[in-house]
Amino acid sequence: MFGASTWTQGRQLPRWSELQPLIARRPFIADSIDRRLARAHTIDDLRTMARRRVPRPVFDYVDGAADDEISINRSRNAFRGIAFHPNALRDVSKVDTSTELLGERLAFPLVLAPTGFTRLMHHEGESAVAHAAADATLAYCLSTMGTTSIEDLAAQSPVGRRWFQLYLWKDRDASLALIDRAIEANYEALVLTIDTPVAGARMRDVRNGLTIPPTLTPRTIAAISTRPSWWFNLLTTGPLEFASLSSWDGTVAELVNQMFDPSVGVDDLRWLRAHWPGKLVVKGIQNRQDATLVVENGADAVVVSNHGGRQLDRAVTPLQLLPQVVEAVGGDAEIIIDSGIMSGADIVAAVSLGATAAMVGRAYLYGLMAGGERGVGRALKILNTEVVRTMQLLGVTRIADLDPDLVSLTHD
Repeated sequence: MFGASTWTQGRQLPRWSELQPLIARRPFIADSIDRRLARAHTIDDLRTMARRRVPRPVFDYVDGAADDEISINRSRNAFRGIAFHPNALRDVSKVDTSTELLGERLAFPLVLAPTGFTRLMHHEGESAVAHAAADATLAYCLSTMGTTSIEDLAAQSPVGRRWFQLYLWKDRDASLALIDRAIEANYEALVLTIDTPVAGARMRDVRNGLTIPPTLTPRTIAAISTRPSWWFNLLTTGPLEFASLSSWDGTVAELVNQMFDPSVGVDDLRWLRAHWPGKLVVKGIQNRQDATLVVENGADAVVVSNHGGRQLDRAVTPLQLLPQVVEAVGGDAEIIIDSGIMSGADIVAAVSLGATAAMVGRAYLYGLMAGGERGVGRALKILNTEVVRTMQLLGVTRIADLDPDLVSLTHD
């Protein structure tokens, strides 16, 4: 055993001058939103902050998926299962993350996905997302079910890359009117979503009784007391206005089943291609045959997607399908992938496997709920930083040099 004198030999209390250099000096951030966002270092950090800022039904609308949420968990696990194979002894002091998608530059290979009812997440809504995307030199896609009109978004974000996402309705004249408005407002691309013939069973929304806009039930009144700033902002800013309809007071599922057309087929795609003068993207590809079909009928790009797990539960995992789609149409169309992407490393993995770019929805919505436009900007900064660092650790300095040899894709 050691004697007490051995433990105390040579010890003395440190002087203040010796302690002072060890004390962390963090600059004081006066603004509460900036101070909060400065503590977010990952998308999951933003998710935690988002949960604390909005009522539970709103958070669950973003965070949840269909049925038992198997598809979304599989999608995320597929990215977690990626194994990287880095190259060493490479000069990675300078990394260029820029790339081209549909003939225009992106600062890094990312598109901000269309999301419905965005002003529910934060009163700044789609305008905040579009501004953050433009600032980051990325493309943003406005949803048919957005809460900012086609024209207002174009006016508020005139320099950004704007895409418009379309659900075909039973009323074709109404669909055509939306397309013509997007043409008139100089939207760059039309994104046709094909995986929503009927609404998926989003059980969190069912159990929460979520309606659009929220109705004042005993449950929502209780939520007001726990999230007063969210409710104050919702009730004191402009009323919810939808890009595609004047009003609605039911659930999301009721809206989808009443208005969306479950009979959409290849002839409708050809009709769209004939009418739309810009780039045409088809979102919701879940097998290689459909990828080939839509490209043969005019699609300039496809989105390999299971709708973030929000439609058919147990649907195919997009990352695992991606190599098949690349083999089928990679020489004829550009390929985007979504569902389960939560980090810059996920983006790098997808591009390495042949995607031109990734598309995210939840990742930036967590930022929006956490801090409005600045929160979206923080999410994009986090993702970009992670892309750069992952590329450096892989020994790669250009997006074009990402290839399948850098990754192993496991299967569940």
